[in-house]
This record gives sequence, structure tokens and C-alpha cells, in this order.
Amino acid sequence: MKIVMVGTAYPMRGGIAHYIAQLYKKFVQRGHDVKIISFKRQYPSIFFPGKTQQDLSQEVEVLPSEPILDSVGPWSWLRAFWRIYRFQPDLIVFKYWMPFFAPCYAAISFLARLFTKTKILYICDNIVPHESNPLDKFLTRLGLWNVHYFIVMSKTVLKSLLAFKPNANFREAPHPVYDNFKINYDQKTARQELVLKTEDRVLLFFGYVRQYKGLHILLQAMPHILKKMKVKLLVAGEFYDDRKKYTDLIDELGVNDSVFLFDDYIPNEKVGMFYAAADVVVLPYISATQSGIIQIAYHYDKPVITTNVGGLPEVTEEGKTGYIVPAEDSETLAAAVAKFFSGDDKEKFPKFIAEYKKRFSWDRLVDEIEGFLGN
Repeated sequence: MKIVMVGTAYPMRGGIAHYIAQLYKKFVQRGHDVKIISFKRQYPSIFFPGKTQQDLSQEVEVLPSEPILDSVGPWSWLRAFWRIYRFQPDLIVFKYWMPFFAPCYAAISFLARLFTKTKILYICDNIVPHESNPLDKFLTRLGLWNVHYFIVMSKTVLKSLLAFKPNANFREAPHPVYDNFKINYDQKTARQELVLKTEDRVLLFFGYVRQYKGLHILLQAMPHILKKMKVKLLVAGEFYDDRKKYTDLIDELGVNDSVFLFDDYIPNEKVGMFYAAADVVVLPYISATQSGIIQIAYHYDKPVITTNVGGLPEVTEEGKTGYIVPAEDSETLAAAVAKFFSGDDKEKFPKFIAEYKKRFSWDRLVDEIEGFLGN
């Protein structure tokens, strides 16, 4: 099958780029002829809260892609369509995660349906964003307009999709494990590099810091945890929210000695260090659809403590791969952390996760995609 993938790819950074790379490799491994059309500019600088849109990792996965799209440049949309028209693919796979890209995707889809027999598929991370604005409904309807097939990775996204497109032709496939990251640290080495002690109890909050991810709830839980036991919290990820708000809260709570901030995009070669150092990964999210952070945790056989929002409970086995707690409840979150370290879960959970994670494979995702076209 001839496939064009449209989405973020290296040298752009982030989870979407990792996802595109892993799916591309799986398509190629299964004999498909694949091209990637990526962005030369995802966001105008005025809309981008981070330090850079480029992946500055030393260890990168360079795949063949054409970075020709500009999210706000209609001429680039025509260029992308022309590439697609010349290739005449059987399927265009768009990675869709926010309505901001809807005009670009909708224009390419419209032209593809008008001038080719190519089928169009969206892999939906979100239908509406976590932090939405009044334009999002209009843009979402525009983005979903000319799509034949949808892949959703959680029931929450499915519900949102059907609210906008009740007759959508969809299949469900959970977010696959991010097995591209190297297992390049053991716990002792990782903790030495992070100036932690071997006997420390270590929590990890990983990924971009945004309001909906609830880091403030985890910080509020820290005094409750510290009344029962000593722990160290690593916060590893670039702040897309006001950093001062969090540092003020850390000061106010008096937990400075137990919280370590690594305010930067974590390069590929350092991801394994943070996960190796951690005993458990904490996702105190206030809202969610699905999470790549959990799938990185499972890659490293790390348990998770997560909230019962969105699709997070769908991929967490209570008492086996971690714990599920109510959102915005710092005391219950603290109790779950204390419970984790008080028993033998630290030893038991990783063994179960090693088997459990096999259900989240890239082959399963590609099976569902191929199934739409009867391959």
C-alpha cells in the first residue's frame, strides 16, 4: 500500500514526532511504500510557549521526510497536495491533535478527495484541545469534514469524535508503547548523575508542565507525603505554564529540599536517566485523553500513579501497574504514594508491567489501520 503521513517529524521535537517516526518504521517494516510530509513551521512564534520547536537531542532518529508545510501558509498546503497528487497514495494518514491545524489539514483533504481516489484517515490524539477557545468548535468541524476513517486511542476521544461526527467510521487502538527510547541507565548510575541517594524514594513527573497536567496538585500532596516518609520528586520537562507560580507554591509549602526542577525539554539520550532513577511515575492530571507519558513509563517497566480522567484508567491496571486516584485530590494522591512505598508493590508491579505492555504494540495499531482498506 502507498501511504503518505502528514504530521510533525524530526527535526521538530515532541511526542507527535516520536509517534510519527515509530509508525513510519512499522509501516515500512510491513512492506508499505511510505512518505512523510512534515512541517517547516508548526506554530508562529507568538503562539508557541516553549524555547524552541526543534529537537536539539544529540541522539536523534533521522527519517526521510519533506518539511514543506507551514501551518499558516496556504501556498505550502498546495505544495503538499501536489506532492500527494504525484505520488497517488492509497491512504493519507494525518496525525490530528488540535484544531489549530484544521485549516491546513482540511485544505489538503479537500483537494485529495476532489482530484484523487485516495482515502483519508485521522489518528486523533484529541478532538478538542485541553485548553480550548471559542474558535475550536468551528475549526474542529472544518478539520473533520472530509475524513473517511478515524483511529481513536481512548473512549474519551471517541466520545468527543462522535459528538462532532456521529457517523464517523472509527476503530479503537490504544497509544502504543514508546519503545524507541534507549535503556541506557541503571538506577544506581541515574541517581548518581541526578545527585540522589541509592536508598531514596523517587517520584517522577515527566513532560511539558501545563495547567491541565496538575503539577500543582502533586506539589500540594508533598507535605502530606513527607509527614509519613521522605521522598524526592523530580519534575522533568519544559514549563509551558508560568514557572513562578510553581516555584512560589514550592516555597509556600516548604518542600524545596524534596523537589527538583529540570525546566527543559528532555533530550532523547536523557529520558532513560529520569525513568531509571524513578520508582514510580506520577500523572496528577486534571484532564486527559490518553498519555504518551504512561507508555514511556511502561517501556521502562515503571508503575504509574494516575488520576481517573480521560483514557488514563483504560491503560492502568489498579493494583498491578499502578494506582488510580481522583483528580484534584492531593490527600488521596499522597495516600497512594505512601501505599506504594509501604508494601512490596515497588518490586511486584514491574514484573506485571513487562507482560501487560505487550498489548500496546505498534503492530496492533497498524492492524487497525490496514483493516479499513481490507489489507
